[in-house]
Amino acid sequence: MSEIRPGTVLPADRQPITLRTADGLALVGELAMPAGRPPAATLICLHPLPTQGGMMDSHVLRKAAFRLPALADLAVLRFNTRGTSSERGTSDGEFGDGESERHDVAAAIAYSVAAGLPHRWLLGWSFGTELALKWGNDPAVDGAILLSPALHRATDSDLDAWAAGGRPLVALIPEFDDYLRPDAATARFARVPQAEVIAVKGAKHLWVGEPYVRIVLNEIVRRVNPGAWPLPTEWKD
Repeated sequence: MSEIRPGTVLPADRQPITLRTADGLALVGELAMPAGRPPAATLICLHPLPTQGGMMDSHVLRKAAFRLPALADLAVLRFNTRGTSSERGTSDGEFGDGESERHDVAAAIAYSVAAGLPHRWLLGWSFGTELALKWGNDPAVDGAILLSPALHRATDSDLDAWAAGGRPLVALIPEFDDYLRPDAATARFARVPQAEVIAVKGAKHLWVGEPYVRIVLNEIVRRVNPGAWPLPTEWKD
């Protein structure tokens, strides 16, 4: 048995993908699937702000793709929104400040549906939570998990739409977040009766540190595939 460490990459079937948007752009991405077996559920990852370095390889999303197909039988779809670059490549287009990215979110959901990926959940982080709240309230989505939501672009009307739709909404709020801390988050999300706000003691906006990554990944799995929770900290070689 080996300890699962920050750089651990567990077995999965990984393939590059290209998403096609309704406005004609090609977005680069990757789909990681459980090796040799069908997934129990799906994460559609929406990355942090690209103008501040956010991309599909932002560390929590990368670690979800490295670990969760093997540990929790999850399919993990990551992609770069328009104009965003990573090691995988650069997506067409230019940053749309969360507006034209509506087509990017729709393309990722449509791809997941066409691929037959089950139980699709959005996993947004920071800017990605704005995209999830504004453009991800879709009948093809089971729910959304929000990491460090800032609620800068998403409005109360977006929250009201989630409330009316009834889909699960889980918000993980760092104790020392730069933008929205637990008490304020609880007040903002109160208008969504089904929303669950989880304060994470000691955490900051970027979730730096393996203890916080493990908390995030466990909270994801607890909602998306509870039979695989809690996640192990070791892997059989």
